[in-house]
Amino acid sequence: MKKLALVLIAVMMMSLMAPALAEDAHLTVAYQYGLAYAPVVMAMTENFIQDAYAEATGNTLEVEWVQMSSGADINTGVMSGTVDVGFMGVGPAITGISKNVGYKIFTNLSGQEHGMMTSEMEIKELGDIVGSDRQIALVNIGSIQHIILARALAQNGFDAHALDANLVAMKHPDGMNALMTGAVSLHLTTNPYIYRERETDGFYEVNAIADSWPKENSFIVGVAAIDLHDNRPELYKALCDGMTQAIEYVNSNLEATADLTCQYDGNSPEDELRYLQMGSYSPETRGVADMAAFMYENAFIEADPGDYANLVFDNVTGD
Repeated sequence: MKKLALVLIAVMMMSLMAPALAEDAHLTVAYQYGLAYAPVVMAMTENFIQDAYAEATGNTLEVEWVQMSSGADINTGVMSGTVDVGFMGVGPAITGISKNVGYKIFTNLSGQEHGMMTSEMEIKELGDIVGSDRQIALVNIGSIQHIILARALAQNGFDAHALDANLVAMKHPDGMNALMTGAVSLHLTTNPYIYRERETDGFYEVNAIADSWPKENSFIVGVAAIDLHDNRPELYKALCDGMTQAIEYVNSNLEATADLTCQYDGNSPEDELRYLQMGSYSPETRGVADMAAFMYENAFIEADPGDYANLVFDNVTGD
């Protein structure tokens, strides 16, 4: 009887522990607009993360995909516990880490070219804008576009914050429309919007922006809640594996990716393919530590981020 009781206790303990080892799960993933997020669209469409979780655990993962306007919105979501994973510009990600929002970078996603266009022929250099009241549309104050503009200003002898008062927050498609209608004087944007604007008659590009942050550098990164990394390792690994697979898919299947993402971006499949080929998609970060140092030195963040390892989880490679 004593042995039987011990066996029954052991069986009960195993049955209680089993759900904690592997169970059905839910993940909320936030992302934004533009071709920089092409791997996210493919992960969403092809269920790469769900399949990775099912293969590892035998259980079901439900992923809720939420499109947001800015990294600031994603930060709010992570802080409130309504977002587990977000994809955003490296600048806002560094800001969130420095403010202890509760996440770190778990992957790089893409690098993309940036540029600033205007409808005013006389504007050619940043010096033509500094001291004026011309409005510049970009995603948000503190966005990666804001940081890229600040770097360009600093690299050309101006204060990094010399144009802060000129900024108007608009998501990429709205900023492009505002430039086309004359509601703003300038628009600082990225793929595919910058290429569409360059191809529009009557628009002119302001020098220095494209050189401020090369497209090979990290532009969009993925951040994951520290709670996810520390307390749900199987789910975290499935997230990493699924996104790596999505990035590999984009690089190996550009035409198939373009056929799908063009439905979201409003481009023809031919133009979408061309724009995709202009981007860089990799899980390895580049320039993150340099960006963090610039942000600290120019008062975009209050706390010194220190080493690269403070910004990323231990599975991330790069600099």
